[in-house]
Parts: sequence; C-alpha cells; structure tokens
Amino acid sequence: MQQQPSVKTTCPYCGVGCGIVVSSKDSYDSVAVNKPFLANEKWILKGDKEHPANLGRLCSKGSNLLDTVGLEGRVLYPQFMGKQVSWETALSNVSEKIQATIKEHGPESFAMYASAQLLTEDYYVANKFMKGFIGTANIDTNSRLCMASAVAGHKRAFGSDTVPCSYSDLEEAELIVLVGSNTAWCHPVIFQRIRKAKENNPNLKIVVVDPRKTATLVIADMHLGIKPGTDAMLFNGLLAYLSEQDVVDQDYIDSNTDGYEQTLLTAKNTAKDLSSVASYCGIKAGLLKSFYDLFAGTKKTVTLFSQGINQSSSGVDKVNAIINCHLATGRIGHSGMGPFSITGQPNAMGGREVGGLTNTLAAHMDFDDESVDRLERFWGSSNVASEPGYKAVDLFDAVLEGKIKVLWILATNPLVSIPNTHKVRQALEKCEFVIVSDCKLQTDTTQYADVLLPATTWGEKDGTVTNSERRISRQRPFLQPPGESKPDWWAITQVAKRLGFENSFNYSSSAEIFREHARLSAFENDGKRDFNIGAYSEIGDKEFDALSPFIWPKINHDKNSARLFANGRFFTTTGKAQFIAIKPRLPVNICSVQYPWVLNTGRVRDQWHSMTRTGLSEKLNQHTPEPYMDIHPLDAEKVGLTHAMLAKVASEQGELITRVNINTKQNLGSVFIPIHWNQQFSSMGSICQLISTTVDPISGEPEFKQTPVSVTPYQTKYNAVIFSKEKLDFKACDYWVSSMGEFYYKYKISYQFGTQTLENIKNKLTSENTDHIEYVDHHLGMNRFAVFKNEKLHTCAFSNIEDNFPDMEWVAKLFSKDSLNKQERSSLLAGRPSSGNVVGKIVCACHSVGINSICNAIKNESCTNVQALGDKLKAGTNCGSCIPELNELISTTLTC
Repeated sequence: MQQQPSVKTTCPYCGVGCGIVVSSKDSYDSVAVNKPFLANEKWILKGDKEHPANLGRLCSKGSNLLDTVGLEGRVLYPQFMGKQVSWETALSNVSEKIQATIKEHGPESFAMYASAQLLTEDYYVANKFMKGFIGTANIDTNSRLCMASAVAGHKRAFGSDTVPCSYSDLEEAELIVLVGSNTAWCHPVIFQRIRKAKENNPNLKIVVVDPRKTATLVIADMHLGIKPGTDAMLFNGLLAYLSEQDVVDQDYIDSNTDGYEQTLLTAKNTAKDLSSVASYCGIKAGLLKSFYDLFAGTKKTVTLFSQGINQSSSGVDKVNAIINCHLATGRIGHSGMGPFSITGQPNAMGGREVGGLTNTLAAHMDFDDESVDRLERFWGSSNVASEPGYKAVDLFDAVLEGKIKVLWILATNPLVSIPNTHKVRQALEKCEFVIVSDCKLQTDTTQYADVLLPATTWGEKDGTVTNSERRISRQRPFLQPPGESKPDWWAITQVAKRLGFENSFNYSSSAEIFREHARLSAFENDGKRDFNIGAYSEIGDKEFDALSPFIWPKINHDKNSARLFANGRFFTTTGKAQFIAIKPRLPVNICSVQYPWVLNTGRVRDQWHSMTRTGLSEKLNQHTPEPYMDIHPLDAEKVGLTHAMLAKVASEQGELITRVNINTKQNLGSVFIPIHWNQQFSSMGSICQLISTTVDPISGEPEFKQTPVSVTPYQTKYNAVIFSKEKLDFKACDYWVSSMGEFYYKYKISYQFGTQTLENIKNKLTSENTDHIEYVDHHLGMNRFAVFKNEKLHTCAFSNIEDNFPDMEWVAKLFSKDSLNKQERSSLLAGRPSSGNVVGKIVCACHSVGINSICNAIKNESCTNVQALGDKLKAGTNCGSCIPELNELISTTLTC
C-alpha cells in the first residue's frame, strides 16, 4: 500500500467515535495543525476538526494511538496447535471441525463470541454466517457486558433500540444529569464538550449521580452520592414528585404513550415520600428535593447514563425508570433533551445494527415469524435462526457443560472480561475446539486457542463504525496489514465458502458488505423499523472511500433525516411509547459478616479494556502503572491497611492482590478497583476473578458494580522494582505487575518467603558481554544492582524489605543514554538521582507533565489556576481529563 499524504479515520477506543487525521511526515507541512501531540517515525496524528463527534478534540488514549501500531506481540501468521501453518491449513481445520461437529451434534454445538472492536462489516458477516446459514443464534458479543441493559430498556419503552439524542443536545441543554458515568475519565471528549457548554452558558446545571466522588465532579453543581444500586428508587421518586408538582405533560402522555397510570401508581407505592426515598438512597432529603426541583423546573434536560446503570442485576429497570421521567415530561424527540445512553466501545452501536446480540437479528429485527421470513428471502437462506441463543455468561456455561463444542472468539478477551474467571478458564480448557481471531499473540485467552487466526487491527482496518449518537463513520487504513493478517470478515467468508455457502459470502471488499447491510436496512422497511440507511444501498466503491460521517436513519439523500421521536411516534405495535412500571430491587448479592464491603469496578483515565493496545504506550502507563483499590481511611483503619501497601481482596468467586490507595473520596463500606489488569500485566490483578455470574434477568448483563468482598492486609517480606530492556519472568513471585516504558519494561514484585528471584535474574543476565555493579546491605534488607551491555544500561533492580520506594521516574531516562558516567552509575546504587529535576509521576499524559513540575509551577511560578498551568506547562490543554487532578494539586499545594 502506497503511503498516503493524510488519512481520515476514527478512534478505536470508546463510543464517542472521535475523528482522527493521520498524516505522513513527508506531507506534514501541508497539513494545518498546531504542534502535534504525537509523532512516530512515519506518521503524525491529530484530531479531525471537521468530524462532528469531537471537532478536533482527542483524549490521552486517542492522542497516543501511534504508540500502539508496532509489530511487537502481533499475530502475523495462522497457527494450529501452537505451530505456524498456512491459511489454507488453518481454514481447512476450522471448517472441517465445524462441519463434523454440526453433523454429529447439531448447529447449537457451535458458537461465536464477538466484540464491538469489530467493524460493522465484520459484524454483519459473522451474524449472517451464524444466524442466516449455520442456523443458530449462538453468537453474542462483549457488548452484552456493557450495553445490553440499555438495549433492552430502549426496546421496552420505544419498541426499538433507539438512542434519541445527539452530542449537539449537550450544548442545547439547560440541565445535564450524569448517572453512573465518570465522564471525565471514561469519555473525556464528551466531558470537555459539556465543560465548554457550561462555560458558554453559565445557566447550564450539571448533576452527577454516582456513589463515588469522581473526577467528573469538577464540573458538577450537585452531587448525589447515592448508595450503590438505588438508582431505580431515585427515579421512581422523581416520577412521583413530578406528578405531585403537576409538571408532567399530560397532553403528551395522552397522545403519545401507554401505561402511565399503572407506572405512576407503582412509583408512588414504592417511593412513598421524599424522606423514605432519601433514606433508601442514603442521601439527605434536602439534597434530594433540590435535585427533584431542578429537574421539574428545567424543560431542556438530558440524562446521560452509562455503566453505573447498565451493569446491574436490575439494569434494565433502571434504564426504564430514567426513560419514564422523560416520557412523563415530554422531554424527548426535541433538541437539548432526552435519555442518552453513552456507549463504552467504538462499535457497540454498529454491532447492535447488524444483530450482534444473540437475542436480535440484523437491521434491528427480532425473532418474530415476519422478520425471520424477511431475512430468509433477503439472504436466500431457508435456515435463518428462529430463536435467541446463549447470552455471554450463559454461553460460557454451555461450553463448560459440553453443550457447545466448537467456539470461535473474535477480537475479545473473555478470560479477562467475563465474570468468574475460574469458571471461564475451566470452560476453555474443556472445549473441544477453540478458534481465536486476534491481532495479539499473548493474551489470557489466546493461550487456549487450537487455531489462532491473525486479524488486522486499527490502522489496517477498512470499514465503518457507529458511535453513541448513531453516527456512522469510516475507519480507513493507513498501514499495510503485516505478515498474513486478514480482516475478520475475510476469514469468516473463507470458512463459509468451505461449508457450501460460497454464493452468499463471495465478498471482495468492505464496501460490498456495507452496500448489502444498507440494502437490508431498507428492505421491506415501511417505517416500522428505526434503522434505515437505504440512501447508501448502491454506494460505489469510490463514494464509500470518501464517505462522510452521518447519523442514521438516512433513507434518501434529498434531506437530512428528521430527529427520531420528534413527531411523538415510536416503533411499538401501537406507535406509542410504553411506560414501564418499576419495582426497585437492590443488588442480588448482599454484604455479610464474611464479605462486608461492596466492590465497585470501572475504568481508569489512560487505560482501555484489557490493555492489549494501551499497554504498549509509555505515556499511557505512567499515570496509573499498577492496579489499585480505593478505600476510605476509616475502613482502611478497621483492617490495618496503610497507604500503598498490598491488600488481598476476596469474594465467593476468588481473590486478587492489589495496591491500597486510601482515599477520602471513597464512600464508607465500599471499595473501587479498575477493570484493566490481567495475567499479561499482573499476577493477581484481574477483577473478574471476584465478580459473580449474577445477571439482569432481561438483558443478561452481569452485575459488575456490586460484589460483596473482604479486604485484608497482604504482608510481604521481599519487595523490588526492576527496569529491564528485556521481558523478565516473575511467575514465582506472589505479586508482580509490569508496564512498558519507551526503552524498557518496568516490574514491581513482592513475595512473602525468601526466594532467589533477584539473584537468579542477575545471574541470568550477567555474562562475558556484560558488566554489573551491586550494593547489598543485609542489615537493612537492601539489594541494588545494575547490568550493562556495551556500556548501555540493560537492567537495574532495587530491593527492600519494606515495600516503600521513592519515585523512580529518573531511572527511565538513563535507558536512553549510550553510556552512563560514574556519577550516574553511583546514583543507581544509591537509589536516588545524582542531580537534575525529577518530574515525578505523570499527571498529563498528553504532554508528559509530571507532578513535581506542576507543584513547582504552582509554588514558584504563581500558576494558581488551570489556565496558568496550561500556559506554562501545556498540562490540561489537550483532552482535559487531567484537569480535575490539576485543580486538586492547586488546592493541596497552596494550602500546604
């Protein structure tokens, strides 16, 4: 592929769907951009100012994407039983095993588990293959783990999985209610958009509903720190209050909805008065009334919700409790108002369009006879699945039980993301034949692959994705696929052809697949289905290459599609929206004497999913390089925890070891642990080891947010920090965690019993071609050594009895030098820098600004606000997700 001057593409991280421009360095001078945030050997990356989703903004993850496009750790060739084979051999083994298994055990013995990392074209082909021709709906997706409750709530209320809002509504709103969403860290570009809207409109009010005090509170006018799992009661109480205050839109209710009276009666029976609701939710009645009054008095209200709502055993009910309040006030279908589900993955919406969830069919159709018949005629198949298959958690249970004998996993890592890791591991061990399509060679899941297929990844992929506001954008390649890696749609079509379906899977490009996807959306669509992009049914290849971002529905090119629900018509059988009567339910799993704390889970600012991409970026690994647990000081004191020590966290499912972060913002009785770490980066950091398989009975989405756990100190006798140019093995240690720097790997290790770990490493690395220096103090339990190869620093280690190490950032810079002078070598033995400024822990990942530099600017440069810090250091001037931390540093530094 010839290198292009510039390529417009889309970010592969969250559901915001940010546009990106990647330009070759040779043509950089002709590209209008101010000082890029990231450049590698051949390319420069910036936000696309013309893309409506982000208008040029990027978060720290998007800004550092070029760090992740190298070939280290890539799957470059097909593998069968761990050995490199040709595509022909791999595909023959896959198709023969699928065919033989179906012949003996039926189509239900085969399943796929897919991902919202797939492009829509990959997703479409996978679902057509399984549901249309294999004849089973046993294909589900990791979107089940984050968005399934929103989907089910939409369908109950609207008759369709329709997100009725767009990002422009955030600028039009006068009240934004953020529910279960740490927007500042999880969707930083949306956070910046809201922040800017508030600057432009001082009357805009922001309410954050979240048990945690998160970084998002920096823009909040009000925080409702409710008890975990009480959201449905909060919104039932709001519905009852709206009725009592006579601010419901009765005309709208009468003309456009069904079920209001029963829903209101249920709300009043469960949320009897302000006092009882406040008590149930764990907040003050005065604060609750202030929120209710604000909602009641503000017509233009957007309620933006995310995983704090969805990931619950009653997530669907919580979604509908929110929607009920918008329907009761007619706050839907118009600018600046509506319930807004913000998705977590780059193509969760696109997957929903093609039937990615096991309980849906393509083009937003269901398993009714009419839809099945329609698909049979469109696809030319008499074998379309007529009923849903296994949802994600149940799917792996079926594998464990031997019901599913062949499993094809695409672009996801279920051993990290599915609850009860031990059970999932047992299922993969027992499964007769596991196929994994991935771009990464080493993941927790790929080790169980009988066949490993090399997939293309971001920078190489060619197709479309759909973001949270229903906007379809192109993801375009600017890199040549390495080795023998292929698009996922291509691999699936090759298997389909070998199974006898050649005429229906004879695609030559993603454009061809997109055309068919568009035609199906319009096929016999008389307005009863919301998803319709028929305007692109005959799009040419060149037009597809140049496709601009657009929001569906897009029925024709004559005019922009009307805002959905603006006419008060919905996609239910009656054409009216449905109120859903909600009886609030607390989490299924409750605390006990044995497990007295509630575990909450979520993301950190600079990491993504299981870190297979973000773990490759030095900048993204500096802000939070280690798994941790937030715990309130009083809770920590109860069990003898001190800041930065290790703790063991256990549930009925398993246990992990993590670093303690004593945090006054954490609620009493609860702890928080991020989701990202796994066996590739940490020995005991995988959160799903603790999570139960409890799911919402309607959506099948797991209850990630409320797991009862115990917390105890984990005492260690030997501790060390190691930097090395090569990967090292610490499997013998009780605890280890690794991260990647620009020129090195960094490890922190701890163990309870005296082993020869560091001595073994030193002996392994030292040879005739190396020299080393060492300092040992047996009395203090200190051991420091450094190994050099050709004068360059290769490995250095710092060991203490106490798990207490000062900032080690200064060591990283020594690895970039051709040789170290005597003073620098001595500093390694002393365990502290010889001279010069140490920037400290990185706070601003976009511009690599450390905490020491920031504090110095606050103290000595009169940088007493975020604007001044940005002018001086650039901190906070890109994605802005570090701004809450900058504000906190300003406050604490000035009061010291």
